[in-house]
Amino acid sequence: MTVEVAPLPAAETGNRPPKAAQKARKQQEALARKEILAPVRRTLALASLIMAVASVCAVVPFVLIVEACRELLADQFDADRVWRLVSAAMIVLLVRGLLQALALTWSHLLDAGYQLTVRRALAAKLTRVPLGWFGERNSSEVKKYLQDDVEALHYLVAHARLEFVGALVVPLVTLGYLFSVDWRLTVVLLIPLVVYAIALSRMMDQGSRDRLAIYTRWEHRVQQSTVEFVDGIQVVRAFGQAGKAHTEYQEAVDAQARAFAQWKTPMIRLQAVSDIVITPVFVMLVIVLAGLGAVGADWVAPLDVLPFLLVGLGLGGSLLGLGYSGQALRAAGAAALRLHELQQTPELAAGTAAESGIAEQAGVVRFESVTFGYRDDHQVLRGIDLELAPGTITALVGPSGSGKSTLAKLLPRFYDVTGGRITIGDRDIRDYSTEELYRTVGFVFQDVRLIRGSIRDNLSMARADATDAALERAARAAQIHDRIMSLPRGYDSEIGTDAIFSGGEAQRLSIARALLADSPVLVLDEATAFADPESEAAVQDALAALVAGRTVLVIAHRLHTITGVDRILVLENGTLVEQGNHHSLRDAGGTYQRLWEINEAALDTVALIESEETR
Repeated sequence: MTVEVAPLPAAETGNRPPKAAQKARKQQEALARKEILAPVRRTLALASLIMAVASVCAVVPFVLIVEACRELLADQFDADRVWRLVSAAMIVLLVRGLLQALALTWSHLLDAGYQLTVRRALAAKLTRVPLGWFGERNSSEVKKYLQDDVEALHYLVAHARLEFVGALVVPLVTLGYLFSVDWRLTVVLLIPLVVYAIALSRMMDQGSRDRLAIYTRWEHRVQQSTVEFVDGIQVVRAFGQAGKAHTEYQEAVDAQARAFAQWKTPMIRLQAVSDIVITPVFVMLVIVLAGLGAVGADWVAPLDVLPFLLVGLGLGGSLLGLGYSGQALRAAGAAALRLHELQQTPELAAGTAAESGIAEQAGVVRFESVTFGYRDDHQVLRGIDLELAPGTITALVGPSGSGKSTLAKLLPRFYDVTGGRITIGDRDIRDYSTEELYRTVGFVFQDVRLIRGSIRDNLSMARADATDAALERAARAAQIHDRIMSLPRGYDSEIGTDAIFSGGEAQRLSIARALLADSPVLVLDEATAFADPESEAAVQDALAALVAGRTVLVIAHRLHTITGVDRILVLENGTLVEQGNHHSLRDAGGTYQRLWEINEAALDTVALIESEETR
């Protein structure tokens, strides 16, 4: 089992993006943060104002204590004034605690509501993006958007603004007061702050960001390999590849550990230095040494050193949190950018639920000069013209990469055409509302998706108001009713708890769901391709019931399964090159004949192997 991953980040290959690209990236992140946080900006501004007042109140008690000490050390002191100063300091300290608690509580409540709103908005957004968007991403990526990235915004909303205000206001008020006492000692006190700023900038330089990008990529690779390993455990064990699959997962984990060490190791010394220079003990040492020198040189009176010892010691405490929150801020910025890009994902234009009475033309499907490309510079389909008549089965065949799966996915609007149009009953499918389109077009693909819930829940997705009798009729027609009734709670049995369905059984359940939907147009991706041998005949019978009287387009991978269809369309390199029935195309000497000969040779080989095994 191989794990497909995106290319390594530019830093890992030694090709760092140009400065213009880095600058553009920063601008995009800033814009994303601004737009993502727009709904809470005004409320955060009010919370920040409260935090600013609280930050001032954090300094004022120390200033009052200094004045009380000055009074106590005076030749004649006023005891009442001392008590007033101390009482005022205690009151201001209490107010500071209340204001800080208010600001933090408010920001966290705001964050809780904001995350709920964002998740709802993203969930609603995902209902409007093309279904093909999900085919390009695995479940871990979708989960990352809705859970991890939204959770990463917590720091931006609940902490970042308040911590920044505190880290700005406390030093400014402190330095302003200390400058009024003595500017020379204040300049000396700035030295630890400058050293801290230099160390912090070194820890957040481009090299560190490159190493962080590498670590993030390996972290994502571990997530992918975990999902791949768990999802494919049955296959890898069946073919004796569990060791190989585990090895690939282990290699990804080891690489992530190495990337973490490469990112963190150069930062350890810098982080140690930055932490030490703004600790109260180190700051006190600087103040004492500078104060002794200043007193010895008659620059200041001994009493003037006291404010620096009481007020200046807390100067670095407010800055320390910024250093440790740098990673959370970068992660939140990257998450905001990803969520902003998701919000900009083009949506399927929803038609209006206009009158849907198309009478006898309801099942006529036409592709008119259809072109499509996943990118503007590469067309996958070119000039497709075809008509699917009601009550007929049309098979779509072609070499791998010819565009047959892409063409079939255009009909249920997994993607929108880039040129031409697709109509049902002379009505462009882009004019259908989403609900109306999926009442008109049903689809059954190889990769069956069942939700975690009861069998009844899975079937009722097709028609929420379906009666028990309707559910049973659909299940019987799909050859799955007897299997359901053998379960402990019948149709109320929980999938994954009461029953584990085989591939063929899951496929028949999805066919029952399609029968219940009763859509006149149907797209099938050869449904027996992954069915177990015991189930293949049952699946074929279920499909026979499903396609009866409908307009059916089937993607055929095994040509011997579609020899009896009404018409066969042959795609090659995104172009419709042949069409007709099996007999005419088999003898035409074209692409279909070549594919048929390959199919027959493969069947002969399988038959030969089976005969050898039975000897």
